[in-house]
Amino acid sequence: MDNALITLLKSVDTPTVCNAIEVAQGKRGFNAFTRGTMLASDPKGVIVGYAVTAQIAALAPPTEDAAVIRARRMDYYKAMAQGGAGAVAVVEDLDYPHCIGAYWGEVNTTIHKGFGMAGALTNGVMRDLGDLAADFPVVAGSIGPSHGFVHVRSVNQPIRIMGMDVRPGDFIHADRHGAAVVPPDVIGQLAAAIAKMQATEKLVLDPARGPGFDFAAFEAAWLAFEAARV
Repeated sequence: MDNALITLLKSVDTPTVCNAIEVAQGKRGFNAFTRGTMLASDPKGVIVGYAVTAQIAALAPPTEDAAVIRARRMDYYKAMAQGGAGAVAVVEDLDYPHCIGAYWGEVNTTIHKGFGMAGALTNGVMRDLGDLAADFPVVAGSIGPSHGFVHVRSVNQPIRIMGMDVRPGDFIHADRHGAAVVPPDVIGQLAAAIAKMQATEKLVLDPARGPGFDFAAFEAAWLAFEAARV
């Protein structure tokens, strides 16, 4: 992935990326994004990178042998450590929508940041809001105080986060609005699509922010905007 593109994507929000994907595709209808309201540990934090996936559960104690649970936990951390610089931990809590296990707190954010990861995306729970690792954004489904019986159930398989399907290696963009999976065939077009989309929006935004803006000015600006957009 081009470093300049990563820098650009970290400078824009996820709604911008969703719009830019439609510009790149030349049509409306992109739908690989989360549904519902998610919570961000850092309102200004932006997560960009390739997904390393896993599943957890916490409502009930694990029923498998303790050695199996421990081995899978180590497999999980090994996969995250090998995800590469800038990878994103994408973890489905199988208890959703009744999640109680705060997997993302001071310890896990510090570990994953130490692995060089860019952040975490989950439909589950985060906690330790004042003590999370700096510059490691977490976008989660909820906030809660306890880890419950949290344990890893699977590593590196397709998962679902708030209605969004994620496969290992998918390219993720996430922030306080939620998350999106960027289609592989548009990644190389994103920079141009973002520039085009922002230029198109300026056709309305600049007049609306200027003096003397009235309906006639709006109508002219909107006609130009509609002619230029997807």
